[in-house]
Amino acid sequence: MISFEPSEDQRMMIDSARGFAKSLRARMREIEKARAVPDDLRKAALEMGLGTLAIPEAIGGAGLGLATAILLEEELAMGDAAAAFGFAGPGAFGLAVSELGTVEQATQAMTKVQGDAFGAVAWGERSPHRERPGMTTVATKADGGYVIRGEKAYVLNADRASAFVVFAQVEESRGWDGIGAFLVDKGAAGLSIGPRETTLGLDAASVGSLELDGVKVSESARLMGLTGGDSFDAATIRFFVKNALVMAARANGLSRTAVETTREYVETRKAFGKPVAHFQAVAFTVADRAMDSAAASAMVLRAGWMWDAKVPEKDALLASANAISFALEAAMRCGDDAVQLHGGAGFMRDYPVEKMMRDSKQLQLCGMPSACADQLAAAVLVGKRIDLGLLPNAESQSALV
Repeated sequence: MISFEPSEDQRMMIDSARGFAKSLRARMREIEKARAVPDDLRKAALEMGLGTLAIPEAIGGAGLGLATAILLEEELAMGDAAAAFGFAGPGAFGLAVSELGTVEQATQAMTKVQGDAFGAVAWGERSPHRERPGMTTVATKADGGYVIRGEKAYVLNADRASAFVVFAQVEESRGWDGIGAFLVDKGAAGLSIGPRETTLGLDAASVGSLELDGVKVSESARLMGLTGGDSFDAATIRFFVKNALVMAARANGLSRTAVETTREYVETRKAFGKPVAHFQAVAFTVADRAMDSAAASAMVLRAGWMWDAKVPEKDALLASANAISFALEAAMRCGDDAVQLHGGAGFMRDYPVEKMMRDSKQLQLCGMPSACADQLAAAVLVGKRIDLGLLPNAESQSALV
């Protein structure tokens, strides 16, 4: 029988994460105002190893699997969904090198994001190429390596990262089939980092851009994505899906705390001599959002388990795409209705639900927006060829990666 009940070890880690989440919740507005996680909380997260949970032990990660990472990310997000974006560590960079690099490449890359360092993935771009599918950033082969030119946008932790995985067009005639990925150090000649953007929510997350003006990298810096025995495209899609499941877990944590906060509020606020929770319209809305939250948590955890269990990849892709789409949409419903059921108080900064609504909207644009997850699920279901054009991009819907 398959059971998704946490193991004893997982329960112990969940308890630790739950205790830490209370510290985050108590300092949520402090984190929001500073637009960063305070040093003491970031150090505590580092000591707990939160940034390397799903990264294989062979390359320097904790090797606890995607399902465990999902369980803990959800608990942390109950404290503050934005805070996890401000914790030091490899983050998406670690997942990218584990899927796209050889063991030697990934191990070496992970040494650059140890301790209080950050890693980042530069995928997005502001506008599509005018004449062909694919990316506007181009990597040209030269002198035993590559020269990269272009601009990358919507990069999480752009200004904090010490190392990047940069995606660029290698073969222009092949469109989305001609993409490559490269390891680039922060200090590389020709690399400049744009100013931090001001965003709607997730204030602890830093979003910026990269300008690559003739950045030279060696042949060994190219990540070919052949470790899994298939193709670069398949490895890139695996990275995107696993990273998006982590984002979905954070959305689930936000959903849970939005529902719980709202339930407590409607039970204490009175109108016409009784708690507003006793009115059918209010009670049904809370019940529906609780159902959303529970379903999303189960779907995301099941998808993570499928990757850990190495089920057929198409099955894991379909389950993941469905889970990502549902979780992100559910978080928006939970955040929106939390504000609605708080009445006029809901959009006041005195109450946390206004932040939850803003964070839930921005989470919809992290990793893989629901529209992209839907088209990935559709491609799997109808047997359409799965290529990188299905991922978030300037031609369809950009995302913070």
